Amino acid sequence: MHELSICNALIEEAQNEVRRSGRTGRIRRIDLTIGRLSGVSCDSLRFAFDLLKPGTDLEDARMAIAEPKATCYCRTCNARVEIDDYVMQCPECFGGNIAIEGGRDLLLESIEIED
Repeated sequence: MHELSICNALIEEAQNEVRRSGRTGRIRRIDLTIGRLSGVSCDSLRFAFDLLKPGTDLEDARMAIAEPKATCYCRTCNARVEIDDYVMQCPECFGGNIAIEGGRDLLLESIEIED
């Protein structure tokens, strides 16, 4: 489960960002964007977060995750279709001249700190 190592790095990065900002206080919430094609299981990441956050500045923090879909763009018919999984052909015309856009994000979007 690579989500444990991702979560560990996430916790470290959140703590480092707070230190770099010069702010003090415990982290109350972190907001993430994890694309549906990123290969990261959001449920496993939440489990890892609950497992790893005790004893850190995020001990009482909540994690909010946005899960944007990817888009399949067909260069043949110009269709743009939201997808949840990788596709090999256009869902509209079944052509193979496609590009997958987005959906692979893994971003720490924001950190909320108690006052």
